[in-house]
Amino acid sequence: MSLLVVGLSHRSAPVSVLERAALSADAQVKLVQDTVAAEPATEAAVLATCNRIELYADVDKFHAGVAELSTLLAQHSGVGLEELTPYLYVHYEDRAVHHLFSVACGLDSMVVGEGQILGQIKDSLARAQELHTAGKLLNDLFQQALRVGKRAHSETGIDRAGQSLVTFGLEQLAAGGAVEEWAAGRRALVIGAGSMSSLAAATLARAGVGEIVVANRTFERAERLAHILTEGDDTAVSARAVRMDAVPGELTRADVVVSCTGATGLVLTADSVAQAVEGRIDGDAVGPAAAAATTVRPTPAAAATGTAAAEENCPLDLAAVQGSTGFSVHGEAAVAGLDAATLEQHGAWVAGGTVDRRDTARRSPEADAELITALAATAATVGRIPELRRPEPVAVIPRPAPALFLLDLAMPRDIDAAVHRLAGVRLVDIESLAEASADAPMAADVDQVRRIVSDEVAAFGAAQRAAHITPTVVALRTMAADVVAGEIARLDGRLPDLDERQRGEIRQAVHRVVDKLLHAPTVRVKQLAAEPGGAGYADALRTLFDLDPETVAAVSRAGDSTDKKDRPA
Repeated sequence: MSLLVVGLSHRSAPVSVLERAALSADAQVKLVQDTVAAEPATEAAVLATCNRIELYADVDKFHAGVAELSTLLAQHSGVGLEELTPYLYVHYEDRAVHHLFSVACGLDSMVVGEGQILGQIKDSLARAQELHTAGKLLNDLFQQALRVGKRAHSETGIDRAGQSLVTFGLEQLAAGGAVEEWAAGRRALVIGAGSMSSLAAATLARAGVGEIVVANRTFERAERLAHILTEGDDTAVSARAVRMDAVPGELTRADVVVSCTGATGLVLTADSVAQAVEGRIDGDAVGPAAAAATTVRPTPAAAATGTAAAEENCPLDLAAVQGSTGFSVHGEAAVAGLDAATLEQHGAWVAGGTVDRRDTARRSPEADAELITALAATAATVGRIPELRRPEPVAVIPRPAPALFLLDLAMPRDIDAAVHRLAGVRLVDIESLAEASADAPMAADVDQVRRIVSDEVAAFGAAQRAAHITPTVVALRTMAADVVAGEIARLDGRLPDLDERQRGEIRQAVHRVVDKLLHAPTVRVKQLAAEPGGAGYADALRTLFDLDPETVAAVSRAGDSTDKKDRPA
């Protein structure tokens, strides 16, 4: 059997695809169950985070395994196989081990060096153990990955290279400023009470927010997190829990919102966010920026006419003209679609001189009348009226300063991406974090972590190859012991007059001869089997000594049974 991983992450797929392929907790359970039920795989575990979905399996055939695992990922994610395939990556044997160890160390994370992935790997292993889909290979692999990740964080400065996704997200909200200064005294709403939401709440508390409100579908979990925040030594902050139906009301009072739930649909729509900030923008919340934003530009008709009297006898629908932002009543937007008679009437109206024009120094009313006549002729010929006047200048409206800051760490997203376009709101989500992290500097310690990963992959491979031959060596020694026992029994029958001391000496002598003959070959074969390509030595040993394959398999099953008893629940 061989280790295979098929998956996609922020490195191989756009966030839009990751979002659609995200797996709920129930879907993850069904995926691993269906994987071990499929023919090529005997073990399976799924690692699903906000920026990766990976399926690990112990398979007996590479190509069949890749095809089966890819198909299962597509089926359970709901993304068609043809659409999903270009974004999938495949790792096999040592490359698969190297990949997981790199993931555990934070080298493959969106924020290099972040340590949250260790908890997610631990949860993935626990789920596979609970479902009985993790056998010896995946148990050894994931437990070693956790040890490698811990070693990387304890022996190097990789923590200086990275930070949690939460901290990185808050830094993006603060727009380059100090998070503590930006967060001080603000009111925070945390939606969700899982590990990521809890980390966000604790981070906000340590940053100095004035109040944290926790909303969760399970109210008891929200209460528990609020209590921890209130009573914690380093997170003492005013915190309270609310039910999910209270979120709209809390949204109107919050300054910062962090959302990370397992919901399959949107938790906050663009409309709900717009309603929450409407009063802030109209009021004093955004200060001078709001005042600048409320400046009203003059309508095109007002720009073209000096008095209300100038509108009398005008054949145009001035209300419609005013909706054509950036054009005067003389432009294409004003006269497009009019028939020739109306155009001529409009030309006469302009020629009457009732319009207080801003460009009279350049052109007379008579010239305007001729222009409109020409427009009518052009319309009859080419089917449209060209715009011959320059557009009216359009006032640039400054975007108001943010009144509400939103951090969406969920996959699929909790907050409608359309919120990005709302004035007075700053939204940071997985997609914007991915773009920001692409330019993040990497610490020198990353190279040291890579060396640790390489060493650990080599050691793990050697241990696995050595373990692969152990059942064969045990079966060989068992066969030798049976031969010795049979010969001693035959000797007892042929020499019944031997006393017990003599029999003991003979048994020890025969055992020493067998042990000495087997010692060097078995030690050497373990060493050779630990090297790359050493798997064939087990087959050679079974062939040379004519070992019963079922005996070898029985030893393997006994070893797996012992391992399971020692595994954590």
